[in-house]
Amino acid sequence: MTVSLRAHTGFSLPAIGLGTYRLGGASGAAAVRSAVQNGYQLIDSAFNYENEGATGRGLREAVADGADRERLVFTSKLPGRHHSFDAALRTIEESLFRSGLDRIDLYLIHWPNPNVGKYPEAWRALVAAKERGLVGEIGVSNFLPAHLERIEADTGVRPVVNQIEVHPYFPQEEALAYHRERGIIVEGWSPVGRADAVLERPITEEPVITEIAAAHGISPTQAVLAWHVARGVVPLPKSQDPQRQRQNLAAAEIVLEADEVAAITALGRPDGRLADQDPAHHEEF
Repeated sequence: MTVSLRAHTGFSLPAIGLGTYRLGGASGAAAVRSAVQNGYQLIDSAFNYENEGATGRGLREAVADGADRERLVFTSKLPGRHHSFDAALRTIEESLFRSGLDRIDLYLIHWPNPNVGKYPEAWRALVAAKERGLVGEIGVSNFLPAHLERIEADTGVRPVVNQIEVHPYFPQEEALAYHRERGIIVEGWSPVGRADAVLERPITEEPVITEIAAAHGISPTQAVLAWHVARGVVPLPKSQDPQRQRQNLAAAEIVLEADEVAAITALGRPDGRLADQDPAHHEEF
């Protein structure tokens, strides 16, 4: 069962993508090359990750090895310090130059930074960048419904993607329903938690998850990724190990029972964010 998700424009994404935060340099390029060779079609980067060069190189090397460039989606993101219209356009051009690619397939605003309040201007710049052919599709990251509604009212253009924090401790049930109704694809960052988060225990050590994994003969990480896929979220797990990459991608083919999906969702907590990164007030530049 190969799953893909489709936005209101008809734009589609594969069920699982590769996160690249903190992957850079030669090892980062090798990780992306390996991932594409293993079947990944979605690569997620960002200007602030400082790895557009490495990830772009890895993708180019994979294409030189025979990967179909037309099936690959390279993503980058606009940092908060460049939200003014002209600065945003220059930054998008710089992202394109850094990557060495002929185009950036999907470009997102990384954070709305609502206290600064320039995200509508940044969105106008992304609309212009798409019209100029600098990017293929445009979306956002960490936007709340109020932010989404404001930029659509301002431009008449609705994002195709919103990349937000989603994992079993923070399942975002209401947010998923909101995006589904509007045809906005949800990508999930930190889909299985992260090593530097202060947690009672890692998400993959939750008994509910380990029991479901054992029942299917899969790893706990695969169980969590399959949970994302079942809920219509595109998770972006990070790995530079080829075997782990293949295992993560294979989770798209795992079918959990409805009660198993519900049991993992029930792990959600009111304070489930891994850090205090509520887009209503958290800002990154």
